Amino acid sequence: MAPESLVPATGSLPASHLAVSAYGLNKSFGERPVLQDFTLEMEPGEFVALLGRSGSGKSTFLRVLGALDADASGEVQVPRRRAVVFQEPRLMPWLSVLRNVTIGLPQTRQTVNLGLAALAEVGLERHAQAWPRTLSGGEAQRAALARALVREPQLLLLDEPFGALDALTRIRMHALLRELYRKHRPAVLLVTHDVDEAILLADRVLVLQDGRISMSVEVRLEEPRHRSASGFAALRETLLSELGVVPD
Repeated sequence: MAPESLVPATGSLPASHLAVSAYGLNKSFGERPVLQDFTLEMEPGEFVALLGRSGSGKSTFLRVLGALDADASGEVQVPRRRAVVFQEPRLMPWLSVLRNVTIGLPQTRQTVNLGLAALAEVGLERHAQAWPRTLSGGEAQRAALARALVREPQLLLLDEPFGALDALTRIRMHALLRELYRKHRPAVLLVTHDVDEAILLADRVLVLQDGRISMSVEVRLEEPRHRSASGFAALRETLLSELGVVPD
């Protein structure tokens, strides 16, 4: 990643090869601190999952990286090209699926072709002219992924994107996300409360506690990943214990 592709979100840092450089972040809601001297570095193309209890600051950090929350002190560098996928698809109901995917981009023939290609990647090419209300929950979230990827982001931010989906749809979405990640290779930060999801998707899993990272674990599982893989259960137990949960 070229140094000129980095911009300061809060503060100023020397240019580096990193996809994300976050140092000494602090953020409070009233008297309650959420991020305390939070520090994280991510390599280009790295897939990182951030775990933590509700209210631990996971989504707050993601919003800082996405320039959605500027009220934090500290220093951050992120790529110019970044995209966010939320738990809700946030599709505009008065626009077609294709127009939702290309929203905010110049409406040229090239953009239309890029949008159609992105929809094909997520299996929605036949729904390009459909209205969002006709999509299932999984289809709507696939459209949100296409909207993010059509911009070829260097950093993809995922804020519990599968939390509202049923179990079977989540399994399919996990496989799709890993496939799209291998093809496009953006740096990815996934915020989730689901330990299994973090292990199945990420190459590094972080635990956020008391506003700081309390654990960082590399995930080394063979592809395609599954819960019966050697090492999965032990890693799951380690992460759950760090979160203060007694494994079942």
